[in-house]
Amino acid sequence: MGRRVRASLGDRVFRALIMVILLAIAAIILVPILNLLALSLSDPRRVPELSGLDVLPKGFSLIVYKVLAANRFFMQSILNSVFITVVGTLINLAATAMAAYALTRPGLPGKRLFMLIVIVIMVFEPGIVPEYLVVKKVGLMNSMWAVILYKAVNVYYLIILMRFFEEVPPSFIEAARVDGAGHGTILRKIMLPLSKSAMATLALFYGVMHWNEYFRASIYLNDPNKYPLQLILRQFVVLDDTSALIGAGTLYSYDEAARLSYAALRAGTIIVSIIPVLMLYPLILKYYTRGVMEGGVKE
Repeated sequence: MGRRVRASLGDRVFRALIMVILLAIAAIILVPILNLLALSLSDPRRVPELSGLDVLPKGFSLIVYKVLAANRFFMQSILNSVFITVVGTLINLAATAMAAYALTRPGLPGKRLFMLIVIVIMVFEPGIVPEYLVVKKVGLMNSMWAVILYKAVNVYYLIILMRFFEEVPPSFIEAARVDGAGHGTILRKIMLPLSKSAMATLALFYGVMHWNEYFRASIYLNDPNKYPLQLILRQFVVLDDTSALIGAGTLYSYDEAARLSYAALRAGTIIVSIIPVLMLYPLILKYYTRGVMEGGVKE
């Protein structure tokens, strides 16, 4: 009895320690985000009063977001980022799923050769110069498709999805073939529904990759109307190019903008850029804990 009590006490202490560590990690992550939010919502005259640990705004003002909303290029960049992220992620998922399905079929001719090519591509990734020459050759310069089609299939994510597809019982596929289903039907109605957790995970990875993309956009795009949000954010936050967000028209539209703190404006742009990702996580997390084989057959 004494051993059980000591074991139970030890478990409670261990769980409490883990809880404290997780709360500390959560605080380390949340405090900077809340500080940026407080900075962007504070009264422009009281922004200097905020320290790096303040999570509540000093006063209240929406002037930062009014200035951002008044900037035509900023609002257009949000739409561009949404378009690049949504279309790019759909293309990524479709191409990765089809490639993973094909490479996991036992009767695929030249399967070893294809796997060798996949591994070589993963280890020896082409550099930016040949990629630039290909984009220029196919006529995608100054086109958002140059950013969307980049890494249509990520080799590492492809291998992850292949592992999920390989866990699907062959009896499912055999039963579908008996009913006359082709490869497209098998992929769409059997493989993908049984790999929801994997597809949701890859959707999150691909989506974040597209949403945060700025490097290739800065190389392939030269029209400000096609810039994604991250490129505008980089110009303003990293390069300190205030003209990217604040123009004469904006200042004349809002009297308070003349007293606007650039630190608060930077904080507002960062908050706007991370909100879509923060909203996406709760929608995807529910698939993480689900097994790959929900409602599997009994042999």
